[in-house]
Amino acid sequence: MKRTIKRYLAITAVAVLAGHTLAHAEEAEKPTAGLDLGVFSQYIWRGFELSKDSLVIQPSLTLGYKGVSLNVWGNLDTNNEVYGGAKYNETDLTLSYSKTLDIIKLTGGYIYYALDSTTDSQEVFGSVGLTTLLNPTISIYREIAHQPAWYINVGVSHSQELVDKITLDLAASAGYYISDDSSFTEANNPNEKYRQLHNGLISTGLTIPFGEYFSVKPTIAYSFPLSSKAKEYIQSVSLSDDSSFFYGGVTVSMAF
Repeated sequence: MKRTIKRYLAITAVAVLAGHTLAHAEEAEKPTAGLDLGVFSQYIWRGFELSKDSLVIQPSLTLGYKGVSLNVWGNLDTNNEVYGGAKYNETDLTLSYSKTLDIIKLTGGYIYYALDSTTDSQEVFGSVGLTTLLNPTISIYREIAHQPAWYINVGVSHSQELVDKITLDLAASAGYYISDDSSFTEANNPNEKYRQLHNGLISTGLTIPFGEYFSVKPTIAYSFPLSSKAKEYIQSVSLSDDSSFFYGGVTVSMAF
């Protein structure tokens, strides 16, 4: 009788442990989804001013499963100066895979930039980050469609909880361009490929959660050139004669 009871208890314990482990495995493998809607005073990308005197609306959808992520991102310029009104002028598709090894996070992927009124762009990229103090990350992008070039970005970030899960989010980054194309040259020297310490970006914001799945994120940022050659190039590409930009906005997010 005692052996029967012991056997029953052992089987029950194994069953409970297996069920607990399976539940955690199923939870870990559950697909994820996120939806963002951002409204910003300007569209600034790698230091370049891609909108002028108009708000931009930027929706984003991300689906993830077992480290694989698919993101669709868009930009609506509410007063595009070329078209004289609102214009949806960009859709980006990003496919990536991430793996965390202890404190090291590795990510690699591919981006397709579908652009209005200009040639579409494609990049492959990889990044290495550390989940330690300031979360240092280095990301390397390679343009593969046209005007081949490398873009290297080094960044740090930190989030500090203030109260009731509201966090203060700080970030800073610096980018470097290395052109391999004879048409991607310095602004005032068409015989010299553009290879410069390019842009800096600092930002601060809040993440304010509400409900079970939602959050709102007000953000302000400052983008600026990191060299005189970069200042000239950014001015030549941007829609205004400026090279430094102070902008901000709000993003509403849903994640589950």
